Amino acid sequence: MNIILLGPPGAGKGTQSARLVEHHGMRQLSTGDMLRAAVKAQTPVGLKAKAVMDAGELVSDEIVSDLIDAELAAMDADTGAIFDGYPRTAVQADILDRLLDKHGRTLDYVIELEVDEDALVKRITGRFSCANCGALYHDTANPPAQEGVCDACGSTEFKRRPDDNEETVRTRMQEYRAKTAPILPGYEARGIVRRVDGMASIDEVTAAIDSIIG
Repeated sequence: MNIILLGPPGAGKGTQSARLVEHHGMRQLSTGDMLRAAVKAQTPVGLKAKAVMDAGELVSDEIVSDLIDAELAAMDADTGAIFDGYPRTAVQADILDRLLDKHGRTLDYVIELEVDEDALVKRITGRFSCANCGALYHDTANPPAQEGVCDACGSTEFKRRPDDNEETVRTRMQEYRAKTAPILPGYEARGIVRRVDGMASIDEVTAAIDSIIG
């Protein structure tokens, strides 16, 4: 089983990928994670990517392609792959098709986590974490039991990600729609697109994805 999970930042792709890994033994292929790992390990691709990033440039599709190629080559044939947030463009979609074919794999489903923009803004801008232990909280959905005190470690210091603000979230939504819209028709024509309510509870989203992949 090879699937693509699509959705804007904050839709829950990472959470659902982790559950697919845990429950189905699949492998999450997040290009960002792979890139960081390759740079840290100083692999040939990692060194190439580091040089590009150090120069302040964007990592090319060619480098990302090399990363995915290497990961697929190292995976057991019977281990399913989850492409988390990739591809984002029509060019990347074509690259992924070629790589899957090269490794004798087929793309089974493209699962889009649909979200309501206003609700997503509230979800993301309300996030914060303990500055000491990293425990995650939310202003309304998951506040600490005692206001201002971390449930896990008792710290009174909290922090928010600087990009967890309304302007950034709405900009990301616009970028997601602009980049994703061109790649979906091709997958729709193949009959492999499925949509899940990304604003449902984590467990409900997991159940919906499980019902799709079987």
